[in-house]
Amino acid sequence: MGTIILDKVKSIKTLNNIAESGLNVFNKDNFTIDNDSENPDAIVVRSFNMHTIEFGNNLKAIARAGAGVNNIPVDKCTEQGIVVFNTPGANANAVKEMVLTSLMASSRNLFAGVAWTKSLEGEGEQVPKLVEAGKKQFVGKEIKGKTLGVIGLGAIGALVANDALDLDMDVIGFDPFISVDTAWNLSRNVQRAMTIEELFANSDYITVHVPLTDDTRGMFNEETFSVMKPGVYILNFSRGELVNEKDMAAALESGKVGKYITDFPNENVLKMKNAVPIPHLGASTQESEENCAIMAARQVKEFLETGNIKYSVNFPNASLPYTGKRRVAAFHQNVPNMVGQITSAISSYSLNIADMVNRSREGYAYTMIDIENKVNGDIIPSLEEIINQIEGIFTARII
Repeated sequence: MGTIILDKVKSIKTLNNIAESGLNVFNKDNFTIDNDSENPDAIVVRSFNMHTIEFGNNLKAIARAGAGVNNIPVDKCTEQGIVVFNTPGANANAVKEMVLTSLMASSRNLFAGVAWTKSLEGEGEQVPKLVEAGKKQFVGKEIKGKTLGVIGLGAIGALVANDALDLDMDVIGFDPFISVDTAWNLSRNVQRAMTIEELFANSDYITVHVPLTDDTRGMFNEETFSVMKPGVYILNFSRGELVNEKDMAAALESGKVGKYITDFPNENVLKMKNAVPIPHLGASTQESEENCAIMAARQVKEFLETGNIKYSVNFPNASLPYTGKRRVAAFHQNVPNMVGQITSAISSYSLNIADMVNRSREGYAYTMIDIENKVNGDIIPSLEEIINQIEGIFTARII
């Protein structure tokens, strides 16, 4: 990789408290953290609602220090040529630990038992006798030998599945979109469900790790509950909207669902019988916050310095080894002759192409072109302008 010297210091703005270890990724020679900037080069954010924010014409990237991007207007960013990153896997271990903790604790009625025991305050010397007399109401069940169904075998789901096997559970997994990387990391002892109905019918516990989409919204409902084992425990550490709350309340009341453990409590959940509401603690660890901040900062830094994209939710991922040559990075419509027009603009300055990568995603594409010649800095603004005037270009810059 060549020495990276940016043409100007890049401004980074944060909209939440971002771990210092993440901000330290930005070296002071090329970057400045300026939270008062009205038109930064990039924004690093956690849960701040960005839907009402107007973006300046200098904004090139937004990085979410976390997996979900519901707080970011992704479509608007795409239209303006702003790449949006997230950090899948950075908080996976934290969520995995919370899922397994909640699975065991709820099976042993630990949460209810602790709350009841705390209510005995003031009973003095009678507390031990009351505990012995009352503990039978909290008799639970062991998870060993039970079947855990894991829906979604991404970074979190795969970790949950593998560790559940180590706890002597049988594990069924369902994920029609499983990636090759995840498949390599998944234990061969995880049974594959060919349909989600097969997983529903054979699981004592079900944990879900999928994004919220039109297809997954309300996926837990009266119809799907009818396929499940009576008394099934459902764990939701993904999104509250995956569950039809009216149907869940009825299923809990009837005993069709034994318990609903969720990291997304609201007024409806608090009223449900046998619901275990957890105050959104899945990724709330010091380690997780630092991992997400570091990953988000590295993504932004690499994109601003080299144009390389990894873990974008709206741009195609693309990478080209950086050798220090001038690089054209263009986001454009995925239509014929776009690359040809860009290369023609470059050749009109008598410049040769050293290397190139082009990646597409639905109706959009991203192209990076390294220029062989040493480029006179005086021509960069005019070359950028010519490329940006090509019909179908959303944004283009020369690094």
